[in-house]
Amino acid sequence: MSAQPTDKPARLFLSPPHQSGREMEFLAATLESNYIAPLGPMVDAFERELAEYTGMPHVVALSSGTAALHLAMRGLGVGPGDIVLASTLTFLGGVSPIEFVGATPVFIDCDPAHWTIDVGLVEEELKSLARAGRRAKALIACDIYGQSCDLDPLIAVCAAHGVALVSDAAEALGTRYRERHAGVGSAAAAFSFNGNKIITTGGGGALASHDKALIDHARFLSQQARDPAPHYQHSQLGYNYRMSSLAAAVGRAQLAVLDERVARRRAIFAEYRRLLGGLPGIGFMPEASYGRMTNWLTVITIDPRSAGGDREAVRLALEAENIEARPLWKPMHLQPLFSGAARRGGAVSEALFEGGLCLPSGSQMTDADVARVADVVARTLRAR
Repeated sequence: MSAQPTDKPARLFLSPPHQSGREMEFLAATLESNYIAPLGPMVDAFERELAEYTGMPHVVALSSGTAALHLAMRGLGVGPGDIVLASTLTFLGGVSPIEFVGATPVFIDCDPAHWTIDVGLVEEELKSLARAGRRAKALIACDIYGQSCDLDPLIAVCAAHGVALVSDAAEALGTRYRERHAGVGSAAAAFSFNGNKIITTGGGGALASHDKALIDHARFLSQQARDPAPHYQHSQLGYNYRMSSLAAAVGRAQLAVLDERVARRRAIFAEYRRLLGGLPGIGFMPEASYGRMTNWLTVITIDPRSAGGDREAVRLALEAENIEARPLWKPMHLQPLFSGAARRGGAVSEALFEGGLCLPSGSQMTDADVARVADVVARTLRAR
């Protein structure tokens, strides 16, 4: 008797890297120049191209998006005893820099209309602090899954209360807010090039701003805060946060095709919506009227009362078919690390976490791949 085949279908990952085809060209140029340290013409060029793409004229390329937010906190003078408001629906790296500098986070719920930070709740919290004779030093607003926060009212509210607005745009390179790039208008914006992002350097990030002094200070701190001297002298605490030239070379090759990657991810989202949008109990992350999201990840919500199954049943069914899917970010106010932290609201983020699922969204996916995922989702819910 012949053995039965046991191989599973090819693994579909949530958001794997997608090479442009020019990475070797840029890497070869870097190696030939012998500038493979975290300095040199390739890093300089990547920073210039990021500045041109985003419209923020000053950029420093770094080792991660979290490092970018940490340097933003340092540059804005946030320290022990300060209060920093932050999105609760986000990844840990978007808020851990608050702890790095010894400040105190206050988590703010998201708006159900667009899933980013609720401007009304931000204003309520700032007014509440003012009545108590206190104020926040900064606000870190997360651009979730490729959707920009509603920047203009956030900027106005923060300005009225003397609060520095920092855009956590780690998930939002290529995202538009009205007629500008996500993050433009905030004190600074942090980007990520982690391996799962819409473009990647294998790991890395950047801090961008219209404030040259802020970026110059971040650059200084990112290079161990070395004072100008012929010997190694340090008057401030710095960090080893600079991006390598090799990573920057990959980043330049990726940045050249960013708009293509955005177009494909949006098309994948549209195809999922076509295939699954008619199922009872299935919802999709809404696109805000004020911008254009990248759909870095396609996110669905599952209402078990009408869908016939819950998010976890669908996730496990996908995993059984060798398809990676993940729940939404667990809100920060629910994380054990932040037990007891102050918050305003939370029910919206909690409901999205309970019912939300991120589906494979890599820009290399074919329509057949999307159909494979959608078929498992549909079959699972119909069967239950």
